[in-house]
Amino acid sequence: MQWEVVIGLEIHTQLSTQTKIFSGASTAFGAEPNTQACAVDIALPGVLPVMNKAAVEKAIRFGLAIGAKVNRKSVFARKNYFYPDLPKGYQISQFELPVVEGGEITIRVGDENKVVRLTRAHLEEDAGKSLHEDFHGMSGIDLNRAGTPLLEIVSEPDMRSAAEAVAYAKALHSLVTWIGICDGNMQEGSFRVDANVSVRPKGQAEFGTRREIKNLNSFKFLEQAIKYEANWQVEQLEDGKKIVQATVLFDPETGQTRVMRTKEDAHDYRYFPDPDLPPLVIDEAQIEQIRGELPELPAAMQARFQSVFGLPAYDAQTLTSSKALANYFEETVAAGADSKLASNWIMGEVAATLNREEKEITQSPVSSERLASLIKRIMDGTIHNKAAKDVFKVLWESDKSVDQLIDELGVRPVDSSVVEGLVDQVLAANAAMVAEFKSGKEKAFNALVGQCMKAAKGKADPAVINDLLKRKLTE
Repeated sequence: MQWEVVIGLEIHTQLSTQTKIFSGASTAFGAEPNTQACAVDIALPGVLPVMNKAAVEKAIRFGLAIGAKVNRKSVFARKNYFYPDLPKGYQISQFELPVVEGGEITIRVGDENKVVRLTRAHLEEDAGKSLHEDFHGMSGIDLNRAGTPLLEIVSEPDMRSAAEAVAYAKALHSLVTWIGICDGNMQEGSFRVDANVSVRPKGQAEFGTRREIKNLNSFKFLEQAIKYEANWQVEQLEDGKKIVQATVLFDPETGQTRVMRTKEDAHDYRYFPDPDLPPLVIDEAQIEQIRGELPELPAAMQARFQSVFGLPAYDAQTLTSSKALANYFEETVAAGADSKLASNWIMGEVAATLNREEKEITQSPVSSERLASLIKRIMDGTIHNKAAKDVFKVLWESDKSVDQLIDELGVRPVDSSVVEGLVDQVLAANAAMVAEFKSGKEKAFNALVGQCMKAAKGKADPAVINDLLKRKLTE
């Protein structure tokens, strides 16, 4: 039997406000435990929540960015459950009337685009954090995070593979950082993913029983967890067993999921409207003001990169995967680099070196201006592309200018007349290879190119050598 995996994601996005959603306590990361938990956060008797306007504005910003409906009136509810890091015994969230409904995100997997629908995005407060290390066998509770504003973004179950889920999570991560509502720091818990996974026979309309994988804090773990969970569910069903709805955790060390608790449904939380918070009412003027403040969004920028710079769709999408990367590209072009060459270099040498050193584009030691200087030397024929790669490697580690390095490395190409003479010498000295080429052996041509490059000590443009060889071999 063929099986199909069905995936929906719930992503908890920590909003980048200075203070908490219902109190004036700081949201700064890294403070000593319980030093940023005020009377509201620890639920002392008689305290009342007060809505953070900045959190609402960021929720509206997100809703507009995904083409969703921003509800002019939404309601806060109490989600009741008991856990040591939840001081009130309930979490203030939104249930029946969220601030954002609908919307969509377009992802690219392989050569295909796919639209993932969003169900809703609602505001809520975060819980505290349980600490299980360095407490001599006991657990501690840190309430610094309690009350931190979250926007929980819920997708429809539209994804059918771990690759699609990762592409969606990455696209959403890029968007929330792009529009400035979240810093996206997954290590600090600013962007946490819960994956709802079920399997069903291929072609069946009805969904299978889902299990929710909680608190995945990296795209790598998200992919691993979904793959393991889907395979586990298929094995269970093929063995004649039933899937029981549950909340599970993923263990990166074993690569397996394990049950944390049987899954609750909405009625188990006994949602009811929070009597301490009036309905959240948003007026048209506020929405239009925020709409006017939105930056150019990734989809619009992709279209502009294709129309203005003549880039292929793949290049445009890759370069707009983050705002910082898009800015780096535009700055490189503005400094005089050819747009396609700039795209090739940023997606090629720059990206490969950043990945190898585990750095972000904002940490690149080669600025956009220096990269443009290198590309301009390719454009004006000062150096060829292969030599430019040698210069780039040193440029990454050096503060010297491109022109200084070109002179120090001695990579300026030899004169074309000298190259032609070298080609003639190689052909005269390798008659057997010439004969093999003329008998139809294409590999002989590559061997001749290699001999020419060796004779030129790597200082000739391979394209020039190719053209000369082809002309002389067909004369």
